[in-house]
Amino acid sequence: MMIGKAVDDMNVNMLPDDAYPSEREQPTFKAYITAIVRDANGNIVKVHKQWSHSPTSNFMAILLPANWYINTQQSTSIVSTSNSSYALNPTAGSKANGIFYPNNNSNGSTYLLMIQVGSGTQSNPYSAYSLAAPIANGSGTGQLVYGTPSVSSSPIVSGSSMYFYISQTFNNLSGGTITITELGIVLSLTISEPSKLITYGGVNVLIWYDTLSSPISVSNGGSITIYYTFTIIP
Repeated sequence: MMIGKAVDDMNVNMLPDDAYPSEREQPTFKAYITAIVRDANGNIVKVHKQWSHSPTSNFMAILLPANWYINTQQSTSIVSTSNSSYALNPTAGSKANGIFYPNNNSNGSTYLLMIQVGSGTQSNPYSAYSLAAPIANGSGTGQLVYGTPSVSSSPIVSGSSMYFYISQTFNNLSGGTITITELGIVLSLTISEPSKLITYGGVNVLIWYDTLSSPISVSNGGSITIYYTFTIIP
């Protein structure tokens, strides 16, 4: 409790820097999407850039450390892109359900499976477990050829910020124009369920989802490279 002067009489110069109104601050974590579209000759015909705001509930469940579940005695579940639910229960001791890292089923160093693109939309990205209308990987009608996803080899420092990116190129060999309206980041997880003596490998999980602010069309023979950039500002 304050005795003497009212709070209104406080000298604003006494306030720490982080106590100023939010409009004078900027988020310490930002994410944005960049899409570069090329025609059949490799010429850049469009560059699209927008903020990304949409981690899914799967992302939040995976992000929380095991200690949080143990200390709060909470459990949750993640939902795969095929709408199957898998329990996450690190509180059950030797019978705890969890995620292996790295993925020792495939000897991989990362769970990143792909950036996935689609032709639908969803109004509630947080609850999304799959794209509304995924575009299949292939060269048939309505399909795109998915390249291998890439992650920057190390965080990149730029001034007072640091960032890393995930990128992937998609080629259109379908014979017609393909229009993209949504995209997301999909992981392939290995989940252990000791209580049932089961290990599930290759569980595909959507952790990030965005609807594009405007549709992007890729002509036949053309390509699109999508970058997800994640920036941290101390």
